[in-house]
Amino acid sequence: MLIYLLHDKKQAYVLSAFENLEKLLGTDTFTRIFPVIFSDRGTEFRNPYALETGNGSIHRTSIFFCDHLASFQKAYIEKNHEYIRYVLPKGATFDNISQTDITLLTNHINSTPRDSLTGCTPFELVRMLVGKDVIGAFDLEAVSSDDVTLKPSLLKK
Repeated sequence: MLIYLLHDKKQAYVLSAFENLEKLLGTDTFTRIFPVIFSDRGTEFRNPYALETGNGSIHRTSIFFCDHLASFQKAYIEKNHEYIRYVLPKGATFDNISQTDITLLTNHINSTPRDSLTGCTPFELVRMLVGKDVIGAFDLEAVSSDDVTLKPSLLKK
């Protein structure tokens, strides 16, 4: 999972994140890693064509919208939301949170073994399926299982 702290809930920020990912990975790798993206119907996804189309007007991904109140349609991401809420409970302010904090949270979540991955962590699965170079491109680092923290204390300064 990748998490990016956006300045506002506008499509321009999501588009910028997609463009940065495509630039970082290259179009072929972006398309291979993100062939499909599931989303809610938030305003930041109002123009899916702009997000689906990359450099040189190449189709880089396909965006599908889940039905309202149908979290089962994206069950795996819902588990990640649950992990995020362990650290940042609903109603918590993001005012003093930086991208560095979000990357730390991402590292801890991705270092958590999952039953849905036969006990592997997301990091382990990505290494097997895509290669460790991709993880390095995002400046992500696995956390030892003994050091994984999914509590508000993770981001206490």
